[in-house]
Amino acid sequence: MLSPDQPDSDLPWGQSDAESVLHDIKIGCVSDEPMEGEGKTRSLAPQPLSREEKRRRRRATAKYRSAHATRERIRVEAFNVAFAELRKLLPTLPPDKKLSKIEILRLAICYISYLNHVLDV
Repeated sequence: MLSPDQPDSDLPWGQSDAESVLHDIKIGCVSDEPMEGEGKTRSLAPQPLSREEKRRRRRATAKYRSAHATRERIRVEAFNVAFAELRKLLPTLPPDKKLSKIEILRLAICYISYLNHVLDV
């Protein structure tokens, strides 16, 4: 802990010359030494984006999300229409009974097995 009478000039952050502090910061951020594993020098210019980063940024736009939501909605509607068509072909009592998608699939499997059995006999 510093006491009020202790000078802070011997501490690294105690420098009174703002220009020397700025100079030290610049030297620490930008150096002419090669980067690890590369022979290139560091610069303040932005690095080119990787393919994954470009894809991530493109997907973050409102236009992309809206288009994706529209495509997904169309896909789900087509999926539901296919289940409705399959449901119409399956016999149930009562005929208008509401079935879940898994129930429709299981009933379709049983009905196909039954029709194969009828054809074999």
